[in-house]
Amino acid sequence: MAYTIDRIITDADIDTVDSRTRTALADKGFGVLTEIDVAATMKKKINKDMPPYRILGACNPDMAWQAIGMEPRIGAMLPCNVILRQVDGGVEVSAIDPGASMMAVENPGLTAVAGEVRGMLEEVVAAI
Repeated sequence: MAYTIDRIITDADIDTVDSRTRTALADKGFGVLTEIDVAATMKKKINKDMPPYRILGACNPDMAWQAIGMEPRIGAMLPCNVILRQVDGGVEVSAIDPGASMMAVENPGLTAVAGEVRGMLEEVVAAI
């Protein structure tokens, strides 16, 4: 089972894709709570070089509120991570599929929320 929603952007560099991703997320009510420059962290911590790789921790407060109300410990699985990484031919954008990540939680209401968030993230990825 796929656990991400993916797209390769061929017409832009990672900084441009980053900006477009944040705009697309904001248009769907998501904010970026965290960001990790994985390439810079690997260089600093273990002196290893890698192509640009960023993780954006995105959250839609309304959807998070619903999920936490149904499953108070679900915060361990939040926020929704979106990865930007340089690949041959462009920049790959990969958003977590919340449905896949929530499979371990047996709560039909949460499954419905995860499905709604999945649809929103599919629209975000398509809009970049």
